Amino acid sequence: MSRRILSGIQPTGNLHLGNYLGAIKRWVEMQDALAPGDDALFFLADLHALTMPVVPPVLARNTVEMIAALVAAGLDPDRSILFNQARVPALSELAWLLNGTARIGWLNRMTQFKDKAGKNRESASLGLYAYPVLMAADVLLYRSTHVPVGEDQKQHLELARDIATKFNQDFGREVFTLPAPLVSEEAPRIMSLRDGSAKMSKSDPSDASRINLSDSDDTIAQKIRKAKTDAEPLPDSVDGLAERPEARNLVTIYAVLSGKKPADVLAEFAGQGFGAFKPALADLAVASLGPIRERMTRLLDDRAALEAILAKGADKARALAAPTLRAAQEAIGLQV
Repeated sequence: MSRRILSGIQPTGNLHLGNYLGAIKRWVEMQDALAPGDDALFFLADLHALTMPVVPPVLARNTVEMIAALVAAGLDPDRSILFNQARVPALSELAWLLNGTARIGWLNRMTQFKDKAGKNRESASLGLYAYPVLMAADVLLYRSTHVPVGEDQKQHLELARDIATKFNQDFGREVFTLPAPLVSEEAPRIMSLRDGSAKMSKSDPSDASRINLSDSDDTIAQKIRKAKTDAEPLPDSVDGLAERPEARNLVTIYAVLSGKKPADVLAEFAGQGFGAFKPALADLAVASLGPIRERMTRLLDDRAALEAILAKGADKARALAAPTLRAAQEAIGLQV
């Protein structure tokens, strides 16, 4: 049975190593593992970005820069469908139709709204509250069979399945495919270079806390040299990193970039201090990220080519979306 894999990412600026290792690198691996007949759709969630205040020129710029980063990292527009949500109007229409199926009680249980709204729930946008329905529409519109999800997204995929099941039952038609979680090796959690207990983030005021995909080779090496560590040598087992978050983070980064297990990295560097490990990690990071930065720079010099990639992907996405939207409209009675 063929698979249709779908995943998305918000177009934020200042992409960093955590974005690359946590999502983009995994997408490239999924693309490379596609079997004949399989499809992979990777989209920029520019409509999801509207759940929070936006600066229009920044959102537009970030969308272009994000597609450049995805292609530079190895996603191939001829093998994967790359597009941004706003170019597929059927998505917004289906999301509205699904609002009639989704239940308030289901949305009230969504933990991410509580986390993002914080104490200002009354002033949060309706979009922030209802965006799990838009996420469900993302998945269901293309009849996706598999969706890679992290721990924080499992609840949203369950909601998509609940909405699909209820819609199909309410209208007595199998309009929507029930998506399955794509179980793969858990995405690495890349932490700040200045604080091993905090995720690497573009919102951190210290640029030294992260490695940006746009950083020069010298900047990458310098940030790794200055990364927070401890005075102890590297242990010979992963258990020895349990109470050493900064050391664990650097070992994790080395392992993912090299395609090795953390245990194998420790077997190679056990007993050595960070005076030896950091230069090796810096060389590996520069070798891995430098070519991506160079390709991204070249791509950004040709905005017309990037626009063409998004247009081509949107054409394919709209073609996949149209039958599903029409089937949903017919089931409801909006099409005769």
